[in-house]
Amino acid sequence: MIIAVDGPTASGKGTIAKQLAAHFGLPCLDTGLLYRAVGWQVSANDGDHDSEADAVAACAFPDELLENPELRSEEAGGRASRVSVHPGVRKALFERQRAFAEQPGGAVLDGRDIGTVIAPDADVKLFITASVQERARRRWLEMTGREIEIPLAEIEKDIVARDARDINRKDAPLKAAPDAMVIDTTAFDKDQAFEAVLEAVRDHLAQNP
Repeated sequence: MIIAVDGPTASGKGTIAKQLAAHFGLPCLDTGLLYRAVGWQVSANDGDHDSEADAVAACAFPDELLENPELRSEEAGGRASRVSVHPGVRKALFERQRAFAEQPGGAVLDGRDIGTVIAPDADVKLFITASVQERARRRWLEMTGREIEIPLAEIEKDIVARDARDINRKDAPLKAAPDAMVIDTTAFDKDQAFEAVLEAVRDHLAQNP
């Protein structure tokens, strides 16, 4: 069984994907981490994130880079959003993601184009969203919890800019697949969000055995 979990930054899709993977006993891939690694490698190469050639060259990043906790930072997220607009980068990472999705037994993948591009034949497609203000608040709490001081307004501004890049990019823009279940988690805490998602997934599987 393949479960695709898409949505904008800080919507809670990563947490939900991990919870679904644990519940169903499936491996999980945070595809956004691949793009964060590319963005990080561009900087390590002293390259330009807006240069497709520099970004594609950075796709050859070492696997151990994925273990770097700095990839979870706001800075790394901004770099990822910039390199992900390049078609060459998306093409270079496509096979890596597709191979993960097609492994025996299935998998859970979260990202921005899983249900539309990477695994359009997924058994379950989810699109997790929340208001910009709530997503900014969640990210701010996450950052302050890691003792990183950053103004809430700055995070909100970054999220708005990242959404615009992701939605308006020509190649594989952020959008819900036509047959995706759209779940707004604005009013939910983490447990409530998972319960809502799990109920939707169970209903879907019952109707599509």
